[in-house]
Amino acid sequence: MMAAFQRGRRHDPFQTIQGISLSAIIICSLVFLFVFNTIMSLTAPRFVDYHQLHEIQHFPLPPVLFVNSFALRENAIEAVDPLVVPRGREVTHDLWRSMQSHVYFGCSNPLSKFPTAEAINRPDTYLMIATSGGLNQQRTGIIDAVVAARILKATLVVPKLDQKSFWNDTSDFTEIFNVDWFISSLSKDVKVVKQLPKKEGKYFASPYTMRVPRKCDPTCYENRVLPVLLKKHVVQLTKFDFRLANKLDPDLQKLRCRVNYHALKFTDPIVEMGNMLVERMREKSKNFIALHLRFEPDMLAFSGCDFGGGEKEKTELGLIRKRWKTLHDKNPEIQRKKGKCPLAPEEAGLMLRALGYGSDVHIYVASGEIYKGDETLAPLKAMFPNFHSKESLATDEELVRFSSFTSRLAALDFIVCDESDVFVTNNNGNMARILAGRRRYFGHKRTIRPNNKKLNSLFQNRARMSWEAFASKILTVQTGFMGEPNEASPGRDNFYEFPSTCICQSLKNSESESSNRKNPVESSAHFYEKEGEWPDVYGDESLEFSSRLGSRFDLSSTRLEESVTEDIFISECCND
Repeated sequence: MMAAFQRGRRHDPFQTIQGISLSAIIICSLVFLFVFNTIMSLTAPRFVDYHQLHEIQHFPLPPVLFVNSFALRENAIEAVDPLVVPRGREVTHDLWRSMQSHVYFGCSNPLSKFPTAEAINRPDTYLMIATSGGLNQQRTGIIDAVVAARILKATLVVPKLDQKSFWNDTSDFTEIFNVDWFISSLSKDVKVVKQLPKKEGKYFASPYTMRVPRKCDPTCYENRVLPVLLKKHVVQLTKFDFRLANKLDPDLQKLRCRVNYHALKFTDPIVEMGNMLVERMREKSKNFIALHLRFEPDMLAFSGCDFGGGEKEKTELGLIRKRWKTLHDKNPEIQRKKGKCPLAPEEAGLMLRALGYGSDVHIYVASGEIYKGDETLAPLKAMFPNFHSKESLATDEELVRFSSFTSRLAALDFIVCDESDVFVTNNNGNMARILAGRRRYFGHKRTIRPNNKKLNSLFQNRARMSWEAFASKILTVQTGFMGEPNEASPGRDNFYEFPSTCICQSLKNSESESSNRKNPVESSAHFYEKEGEWPDVYGDESLEFSSRLGSRFDLSSTRLEESVTEDIFISECCND
């Protein structure tokens, strides 16, 4: 009997504990967990967005269309749920200002005794240049031309702008820049004339044309150009883009800064219109973001990236790529992994929302014709309804003087982007680099550069993450790309983007701090309105940032190769 009972206990699946079935306990536990989970999900607090430092605002992000740029298939647009940020999360960084920006200031006076142009100028030697590319690429050519003339001790003839390239703008120098200001402000550095003078009652013969290699340093100019200049008297350097070394001695770098940040001033009509656009943005909001979107068809075609448009997109962009016969085909996936693809408008919006900018922020978009127009811009406008452009801020009548000239329109965007509280670039082209450097020079105003290489994987896997996790990762990968003073990479960076030789540091209770107050650099706002004669004292009045902190902070370098690389192509075609 006992044996039979023991066998029954071993095989009874419904054992009891003090009269309660074990299976009943398990079932009740599962039911309880299900009910508890349901109640918690229904009663969980709603999420809200945040906007200002240490301040929580209730701006839920509207539903958007997520353009699946990674699926590489034709039907690549899918609806997603609204993105939300957990309650109570605080922004731990200032959204509108760079840290310690008050410590740094622009300083472009020569470090040592710098002979005047009158003392060194070689008589009857004239340097002419022909620029190439868009407005900002031509700007770098003009700056480098001044330095080249100084190296050669020649008189510079006001540069001739490119009127035949991709942009097809017929504007000359005097229609873009204030030529009289340009000549007078550089009078101590380089002699500049508007045109070749007459010699013995006759004009000089046609100039001798030649081209110097890229990254040509002072020795290169002295060996290649100077002998010809002394013999021919007039030399024109053609296709003058990136024809001067990135790394030069400090006095020549500072001359670059004096040209870039002080001598090159837009004409009064451009300045007045640009200032009006800035004022209209200020009327709408105390702070605003300027986004240089760069999502035009030429830029996308050149990038070789896939943006989710399938065969139609591939065909359309492929036809545009044929304009540049030397370009080879690119693997879209490799381009994206390398960070070579510009952010789609929606991706730029997601990045900004993750960084803490709320839906009430006003955004000025500097751009040409966006690929697929309103369809592409819709997600960005949904995230930032306060969306503006020069076309929305000004009437057709106000823009009529500029609308037929791409360089003049680009100049208007340049002014608004420069005066914005936050400038966001979408590619590392000429305008982005020049503005980034300018904003550092005039007080390290916040400039955000997308870390595309790291952002790629985040956007690709966003659907698998909560918004909180996504935003946290965005903040992490953007560290070092937010326009802080210490972001430069020694020995690697472009001088126009990181003008380290022209950035000085103010030290409290130091002798230099007193000196700095005597020779301040005017704000860019003052520069665009009524710029007086800027300080032109020749002497070591200010303490150079890189000198104070050691040679490891000498950030200029030579990046461009003599051969025409893809980076050069992107500057020439579509990266302005």
